[in-house]
Amino acid sequence: MPRLQEVVDLDRSHVMQTYGRLPVCFVRGEGARLWDTEGKEYLDFLSGLGVCGLGHCHPRVVAAVREQAGTLIHTSNLYHNASQARLGALLGEVSGGYKAFFGNSGAEANEGAIKLGRKWAKLNRGPDCTELLTALNSFHGRTLATITATGQEKVKRNFDPLLPGFRHVPFNDLDAVAAAITDRTFGILLELVQGESGVYVADPDYVEGLRALCDERKLLLILDEVQCGLGRTGAFFTWQRYGVRPDIFTLAKAVAGGLPMGVVMARPGIAETFEPGDHASTFGGTHLVCEAARAALETIRDERLPERAEEMGRTFTGRLRALQERQPKIKEVRGLGLMIAVELRTDDARAVMLRCLETGLVLNAIGDRILRFLPPLIVTRGEIDRAVGILEAALAG
Repeated sequence: MPRLQEVVDLDRSHVMQTYGRLPVCFVRGEGARLWDTEGKEYLDFLSGLGVCGLGHCHPRVVAAVREQAGTLIHTSNLYHNASQARLGALLGEVSGGYKAFFGNSGAEANEGAIKLGRKWAKLNRGPDCTELLTALNSFHGRTLATITATGQEKVKRNFDPLLPGFRHVPFNDLDAVAAAITDRTFGILLELVQGESGVYVADPDYVEGLRALCDERKLLLILDEVQCGLGRTGAFFTWQRYGVRPDIFTLAKAVAGGLPMGVVMARPGIAETFEPGDHASTFGGTHLVCEAARAALETIRDERLPERAEEMGRTFTGRLRALQERQPKIKEVRGLGLMIAVELRTDDARAVMLRCLETGLVLNAIGDRILRFLPPLIVTRGEIDRAVGILEAALAG
């Protein structure tokens, strides 16, 4: 087993330094726990930024991967793939009839959704209908198209020129959206919970109004559920909580139990816009990853994990709000299900995060004042209590 410093030295010498890595190297995981190169145990309340929704190395996912890895890992998408077809059927079942395209990441899924929307608009609205509205403070990925769609300047610096055809409007402001629509607008791309910018939740009236506005103006409603989907907010898909069906939505992160997958889901009538040759992904929907995803999704469904996320989310936010009453540093606790943020009154979120890490709790600092929590859906009350205790000590600092 390598020591931490050996890993750090190799990384600095041979890997592009695109991440401000924290001084820890994890080597083993089980459930909501991680262990590092030094043998230290951690409580993981970040889940790989929401990827390990079932916790680490869930037995059903591990069994599916082991079996498929010894059978067939990859064939080209030029040929039929039974694993992909079965996964598509499962996603259609839990979504109520949507059709899937399989890629490898959330950015790739959002890129595919943008392409699908643009082609639909050219065929149904005219060749000049190429504009997509997105929200300020949104995050949709790191490709050139998805950083253009993202409503945060920090991800765009030094990557000019960006793509034309994107405009940003304030989040939770229906009047601003209505005022921004032109004859060139073909759709609205939205996170129902803005995760990367600080866990901001869309108002129900706003979402219902967007759906009505899209119906009235013949626009596509495209929802990015890369982080908030797959049980995390208390429903299989967050749009189900709002009672609003999108035209297109995207998935990634937790969809394959820790393996890389991104999915574009489109309703019938939209999905058929893509024809052979329009879109593709060499590694999208491989046999191995599809079997992992099927095991993960069946586990979420069979073990009623969205309901568990709702229950544990209430427990966690309740504990955090009780902590807020005795800790004046906490300004606000907000979120939906197990997608939660603690906003501080002071500019020491990173310092608090590092103290938590040192004490054995993994979480995420967003900017100077926000702490983000994305615990696995299988988290227990005891683990929540332990996490709140570590956080309280770190805030007392």
